[in-house]
Amino acid sequence: MLYSLLYSMHDWLSPLNVFRYITFRTSLAVLSAMLFALILGPWIISRLKRLSMTQQIRDDGPRAHMGKAGTPTMGGILIIICILLSILLWGDLKNMYIWVMIISLAGFGGIGLLDDYLKIVKKNPKGLRACYKFGAQIALALLIGIFLYMNPKDPYSDVLSVPFFKKWLFDLGWFYIPFSIIVIVGSSNAVNLTDGIDGLAIGLVGIAVLANGVLVYISGHKGLAQYLQVLYLPGTGELTVFCGAMLGASLGFLWYNSYPAEVFMGDVGSLGLGGSLGTLAVITKHEIVLAVVGGIFVIETLSVVFQVTSFRLTGKRIFKMAPIHHHFELKGWPEPKVIVRFWIVGIILALLSLATLKVR
Repeated sequence: MLYSLLYSMHDWLSPLNVFRYITFRTSLAVLSAMLFALILGPWIISRLKRLSMTQQIRDDGPRAHMGKAGTPTMGGILIIICILLSILLWGDLKNMYIWVMIISLAGFGGIGLLDDYLKIVKKNPKGLRACYKFGAQIALALLIGIFLYMNPKDPYSDVLSVPFFKKWLFDLGWFYIPFSIIVIVGSSNAVNLTDGIDGLAIGLVGIAVLANGVLVYISGHKGLAQYLQVLYLPGTGELTVFCGAMLGASLGFLWYNSYPAEVFMGDVGSLGLGGSLGTLAVITKHEIVLAVVGGIFVIETLSVVFQVTSFRLTGKRIFKMAPIHHHFELKGWPEPKVIVRFWIVGIILALLSLATLKVR
């Protein structure tokens, strides 16, 4: 809204013309979202404490986690509010892709909010029943997938792009809809599984969204897309502003979520952010790149799958505990060391994803 107002006056005040540049508004989105998080954080944390929205710790987890009992959770509300406020200020609300991202963030966040509410307020340790939780996620992802598949402005609406190879484009036809559901729902739950220790998930989200922001900007810029031989997707460049808002909100939340955490994001944050990353990848045809830049999320998810499968088939566990970050904790790694080392791997994977641009 503020962007539209300021830019509309550029004929009378020429310096306001700067607001037409996506890079400028992305910078403002980062700073605004981070500032909102830093300002609103203490108030929201105190409200969560007052309402007894506190974390319940599993008895079978690492002993060091027992001291986290009573820490406020559902802090993802802060993240979502800051992203939306920043987008309302600096995003082009006439861009349909911005609205797809808003719906994804709010929708998946809302599912997580209901899950958190049932766990904390209703004292139901299992939260929202799995069939309802996954059913709602699939339904939301289906709506997004159908909308993007039917989008007449996207010449690659049913195409799968393979990184490292500029001419490897696969026409999936209608199968692209279920494929997009897998990507979006999988991404949402992968971030949720990774959110188990202080600052781990939100730090990795920040790294992933920074790399994706670069890729999104290039895909939406005709000259850069042609030069680097990537798919040019008109209108998607505006999503760089959304990536900036996500990055700023992640950094602001990390201020309070870093070890030792003052607040946890809860499912409202992890499902919302994960669903947004998946939706962003589907819109910009970076689904495979998402698996690279979000490699830690993939590893965390696979560790749970392998652990459960092995125990059911053989009665033996592969890891001391899953997701895998708990395995390293039980091996004796201090929590901050697990976090920083996983971040380092995340940065390496992000750089590898950006390298796909030049290799093409």
